Amino acid sequence: MDKSKRLFLKSKRSFRRRLPPIGLGDRIDYRNMSLISRFISEQGKILSRRVNRLTLKQQRLITIAIKQARILSSLPFLNNEKQFERTEATPRTTGLRTRKK
Repeated sequence: MDKSKRLFLKSKRSFRRRLPPIGLGDRIDYRNMSLISRFISEQGKILSRRVNRLTLKQQRLITIAIKQARILSSLPFLNNEKQFERTEATPRTTGLRTRKK
């Protein structure tokens, strides 16, 4: 077999299919905080559909439920606790500039 033909052959490795993150009995609702919190990042952002492994319809319902929970103050809009924490202040080492007259 030529090298050019060998590139297009698929590998026959088997892979384990992941289970969907939302089961059949789970109801997507703004009150179901345990379900909603799985689809939010640490910063409070809604994770993408590719990361969540959701269908388009499920992602839309999750997004609507998250937005409703935010409006009703069940969820914060942002989680910026770590934004203002600084471990160590770095001093500026630039030289002093003097004005010439």
